[in-house]
Amino acid sequence: MPALIQPIKFCGRDFSTYDLLVITEVVATCDGISRTEMAYTVCELLDWKRPSGKLKARECKDLLELLDDRGILNLPEKKQPGNHTPQKFKKQVTDNEPYCTLSGSVEEFTPLNIQRVRDRSQRNLFRDLISRYHYLGYAMPFGARLQYLISVTRPKHQVVGCIQFSSPAWRMKSRDLWIGWDDDRRSKALQHVVNNSRFLVLAPIRNLASSMLSASLDHLRFDWERQYGVAPLLLETLVDRSLYYGGCYRAANWIKIGETTGRGRMDKTNRQNEAEVKTIMVYPLVKNARRRLREGIQPLWAGSP
Repeated sequence: MPALIQPIKFCGRDFSTYDLLVITEVVATCDGISRTEMAYTVCELLDWKRPSGKLKARECKDLLELLDDRGILNLPEKKQPGNHTPQKFKKQVTDNEPYCTLSGSVEEFTPLNIQRVRDRSQRNLFRDLISRYHYLGYAMPFGARLQYLISVTRPKHQVVGCIQFSSPAWRMKSRDLWIGWDDDRRSKALQHVVNNSRFLVLAPIRNLASSMLSASLDHLRFDWERQYGVAPLLLETLVDRSLYYGGCYRAANWIKIGETTGRGRMDKTNRQNEAEVKTIMVYPLVKNARRRLREGIQPLWAGSP
């Protein structure tokens, strides 16, 4: 089927065969989300924006429906109209309802099993665990995303953690200064940065958190480039300094580079000032990641056609 997909022009933009393959891959692997969320995801990945910087989600929905009509992809059924902002889910859990009671040292349970979330049952479990046990709850992120369930196999198979990687923050002063890029360079290379947007440890096992982070990196490198055609060069995360020190990230060799300004992770207008100030930490996935992001030298575009 992919060999039959021909480039098309839509709303003044030329979509290559590669662009259309990315779109079909998003639709095929993002079962369970709305057409609007798919449109936002495609716009993020293909950098389809208005001059103001806003995503062309409305035009993208029309394109998705056109491709659906032509039999190139199969869209989910339309949902009832309503608020299209990411819906947050947060469930209450009491101290006498722990999910996992395993304890000891992580060496007693390794190797950890890193399983990418793919089917509906896995998505439902991931969403339930994050909404129940993560302090931020669960919200479907717009843009690219990969989710993983981390489990142990002895004394029995049991999930001990969850990790989510998603599209990076649009603008963070400390990160952008650390990399040393300007606005033009950032707009071209930003998708080579990946955000660790959710991290949940479910078992009181010593060193489990840092081991989860380390074990997930090889999977992320391969899965992200295969899924989105973009080679990830740098990981970033935001740690709420009022709640956490970020010890597991430090133990896994992440680097603290500064703090947020309180505008919110996806603020593009410099107007939001209600978010909590958080510690920014990064982890280079390749040698000279800063230089590659700043200057665009090879193999920065190794994952792209």
